[in-house]
Amino acid sequence: MVEHKHINRLKNETSPYLLQHAHNPVDWYPWNEEALTRARAENKPIMLSIGYSACHWCHVMERESFENEEIARLMNVNFINIKVDREERPDLDQIYMNAVQMMTSHGGWPLTVFLTPDLIPFFGGTYFPPEDRYQIPGFPRVLIGVAEAYRTRTAEVQQTSREILAELQNMGAARLSAEALSPSMLDTALRDISRRYDSTYGGFGGAPKFPAPMNLEFALRTHYRTGEDATLEIVTHTCHRMAEGGMYDQLGGGFHRYSTDARWLVPHFEKMLYDNALLSRLYLHVYQLTGDEFFRRVVEETLDYVVREMTDPQSGGFYSTQDADSEGVEGKFFVWTIDEIKRLLGEEDGALVGAYYDASEEGNFEDSNILHVPQSEGQVAHKAGVPLERLMKAVERGRRVLFEARERRIKPARDEKVLTAWNGMMLESFAEASAVLERADHRIVAERNAEFLLTHLRRDGLLLHTYKDGQAKYHGYLDDYAHIASGLVTLYEVTGEIRWLEEAQTLTERMIEEFWDEDGGGFFYTGNSGEQLIVRTKDYLDNATPSGNSVAAELLLRLAILTDNQDYRLKATMIFRLAQNQTARYPSAFGYLLGALDFYLSAPQEIVIIGERGSAEAQSLAREVWSRYLPNRVIAQSTASDQRARSLVPLLRDRSARQGLATAYVCENYACQQPVTTAEELASQIIRTTDRRASGVS
Repeated sequence: MVEHKHINRLKNETSPYLLQHAHNPVDWYPWNEEALTRARAENKPIMLSIGYSACHWCHVMERESFENEEIARLMNVNFINIKVDREERPDLDQIYMNAVQMMTSHGGWPLTVFLTPDLIPFFGGTYFPPEDRYQIPGFPRVLIGVAEAYRTRTAEVQQTSREILAELQNMGAARLSAEALSPSMLDTALRDISRRYDSTYGGFGGAPKFPAPMNLEFALRTHYRTGEDATLEIVTHTCHRMAEGGMYDQLGGGFHRYSTDARWLVPHFEKMLYDNALLSRLYLHVYQLTGDEFFRRVVEETLDYVVREMTDPQSGGFYSTQDADSEGVEGKFFVWTIDEIKRLLGEEDGALVGAYYDASEEGNFEDSNILHVPQSEGQVAHKAGVPLERLMKAVERGRRVLFEARERRIKPARDEKVLTAWNGMMLESFAEASAVLERADHRIVAERNAEFLLTHLRRDGLLLHTYKDGQAKYHGYLDDYAHIASGLVTLYEVTGEIRWLEEAQTLTERMIEEFWDEDGGGFFYTGNSGEQLIVRTKDYLDNATPSGNSVAAELLLRLAILTDNQDYRLKATMIFRLAQNQTARYPSAFGYLLGALDFYLSAPQEIVIIGERGSAEAQSLAREVWSRYLPNRVIAQSTASDQRARSLVPLLRDRSARQGLATAYVCENYACQQPVTTAEELASQIIRTTDRRASGVS
């Protein structure tokens, strides 16, 4: 056993991020009543530090400051020190990040916030170095200055905290827009988003460049609605460049978090579950629309990566993150020298693979190379003077050999927390991919994950937020309910198992009970059963992940059609109207919500398939549906005799299998075309309905 000089209260936590700090000389508390009571009893300010395990600068601040005994002494003498994992407590992170952004006009992690004993922030920032550096004050100077201000300038601190609290309370206020919801809002939003499009490298804006999957999904929907080729080009060009860049793991699949440059070459190397959930669905939809096998390959490699690296083999839960660092060096696991490549593959193949992945003696990342594909295979073969077949044979072998060699390296640390909302996102991606790609193994992954979540992350009808080492804890937040329910609806559409739709509706009803604001409309982020904090936030902004209100709006619309519950549609409408003014001002911050609004403003197709589950005839009809990009549709599947399904889904009532054959119905607003029994007839009806809607004919 390793003996440690220091040990603090974080030793009993399950969060890998908190455990990383359990042997700091800082007298850390987790966020709990013991810490808050002590702050009040001793009238001491709280130093709140929020981060997460894959955060590079969080590790830097720990090494520089939290492991420094003199800095720890300053912290312990002057403050009650609380460490929070933002992935476990996004409610705290949301409140105090908002406060720091108000105070400093920027935010990020590690988040460093100083609170009064009644938990109101009065000073804060992000990363502080151990001495004055980068035009940032050193952390010891900050600690001494804040402690002195709290002791000697009490009235000033109290006034600042009152002003910040008032601003935080106002942030969640939104008024219903009087303007009608119309497709022109979508067109205006897309024009605004497109102004920042980088026609050279794809994506939006410059460095650092984030993948923006929600805005790309919205652009894809807009192309489907309008038929504009320029909009499709934005999506396909961006998706090609991202997946050809260093932000995509060329050997192991899966996307890193973002690119530090404008051309997708140098990533921030951490991998987040939510990024890979959102991006795998985006690439799946681009594949549906274009039929380009490149996009299918990216989906399959990404989901294979998640199964291999990010799935608990015992439970089927999905882990949350992989670190950027290994052996204390950012990106070390992922980069190569050309000498390593040639040593593993031989001089000739090594040179070809190096040319394909743009690996050179000089390197493109310090002294090493991030593998990426800046030229087409034809261009590389031509420059190398070899047949294309020779090049691709070397690349195929090279990928396999390099991957196997990389597997022998020390891997980045992995945060094995299971987070409910992020699992719901990935559950939905696996479920949809199983149908589109006809991968039964993906369906099994989705079903196993759904079973695990409903069994281990639900207690007394309420969802819990996080699970690790056999412990589930913290009341679920809005996005936990919305994402799991949405994933279950998709799993029902894929499998026809009515149980998944029943579970989705049960969670949706509980979500409304716990989170809906009966006075002002919209959903709060925290539930009635959760901890009461200094403010109760209500967020509509789609940030790195979709907002709970955005996901809930689309979920409610889908369930309104499937269950004929019009209260769901009314609540979704209120969400759109509450967010309407903000969406018009900052459309790029509402990509998911705009997609949900596109669904609302369309006449969604209602596709019913009646047939024996798993029969060749029923599968043929389902294949015809899932092979097409149909963003605004719901699918109801059932056997002819399933009365339980008919009682829940009005679309299934009075729908029978014709002459004992699997039968499909294409409907709008509960009015259906003639039932059909062949994939060809079904395709004709789908196309006819789509064309009629695109031309504006109802």
